[in-house]
Amino acid sequence: MVVAPKDLAGIARFINSPQCNSIVILSGAGTSVASGIPDFRSPGGMYDTLRPDLITATPYQRELMEEDPTYVVEKSMFLSNPFPYLEVRRPFILGTREHKWKATIAHRFAELIHVKTNKLTRVYTQNIDGLDHQCEAIPKDEIVNVHGTISEASCEVCGADANFDEFCDLVESSIKDIYNLEENGDNGRDKNDKNTYQQAPKESTPIRCKTCGNATVKPKTVLFGSSLPSDFFTCSEKDMQDADLLIIAGTSLVVSP
Repeated sequence: MVVAPKDLAGIARFINSPQCNSIVILSGAGTSVASGIPDFRSPGGMYDTLRPDLITATPYQRELMEEDPTYVVEKSMFLSNPFPYLEVRRPFILGTREHKWKATIAHRFAELIHVKTNKLTRVYTQNIDGLDHQCEAIPKDEIVNVHGTISEASCEVCGADANFDEFCDLVESSIKDIYNLEENGDNGRDKNDKNTYQQAPKESTPIRCKTCGNATVKPKTVLFGSSLPSDFFTCSEKDMQDADLLIIAGTSLVVSP
């Protein structure tokens, strides 16, 4: 019988012991905050700073977002009006293309476990920022993006993939800047570079899928009301049974799933 360690030193000894052969990490927004990405629920996060009055929406949709900011990332809202999601996420989408944010020490900790012990079975991340994938020593199949990723794009209706760079170009030219980042010079783009810079429009216009024609192209993030990716279910069933150590970092485990 293995006695559970009660402090960090004990956990370190357990990781290096023969009794520990499989380590699983579940990470959340707290692991990425040090990179400069605010989380959803903390002061200064997306929900705290949301201004529904600036978003392209009907009065009823604005009322819903005022009462509950999570409607911005809710599936039925997106299918009826994609602009709240795209306008709120515009800086995050374009910042991801520009590699604005870097992996933190928390991400590198997972990489260190893999490199030093070869005992890392899987990283399940609730984050959509893709920073785990900057830890290139970790094999891609050992990272499960539980809530999807913002660094790839597809159609929410038909599932057709979209070229991410082309999608970002359309976001830049078709979706208005509700945060005035361009006016404040905080969008990371050089206004003098005519080859790359596209000024944000005053009003948002649809980004349509090349396959089905619907205005439902977005990053491959999981909306509220959608299912989690299949690899989460296939991997977690076995991983959790075999894990000797589960490390939970940067998440309060309040949000379900």
